[in-house]
Amino acid sequence: MAKIWQKPTDLARLNALSEHTLVSHLQIQYTELGDDYLVATMPVTSFTHQPFGLLHGGASVVLAETLGSVAGNLAAPTGRVCVGQEINANHLRSVRSGFVVGQATAVYIGGRSQVWNINISDDKSRLICCSRLTLAVLAEPKA
Repeated sequence: MAKIWQKPTDLARLNALSEHTLVSHLQIQYTELGDDYLVATMPVTSFTHQPFGLLHGGASVVLAETLGSVAGNLAAPTGRVCVGQEINANHLRSVRSGFVVGQATAVYIGGRSQVWNINISDDKSRLICCSRLTLAVLAEPKA
């Protein structure tokens, strides 16, 4: 697959940009930046549990939207930014501990919108959530 990123970055920069945000609060870490995909991990702990001790579906959605939005912004041309329009998630399996790994891959990269698939697996490589994110591509706001 051809490299899709339009803006230069690396994992250290992506992780630094997340400091003092919901992303850092949930301990999401970017771990791999391929030519056409982005990967991050998130621990399954009390910070990401729902009251019954399982990974909260909302935490999975945060991971999915984080990965898709960051990937979309990296794939957008200079002077353009992406913002979320719609996200859905199918929760397929429960997780109580360990960590989950999300991978974002593009379905469509256009001038006005982008669509991303984000698959989230547990630490045994079992699919626990599949999500689809639609992004609007907008002119970068003036400072």
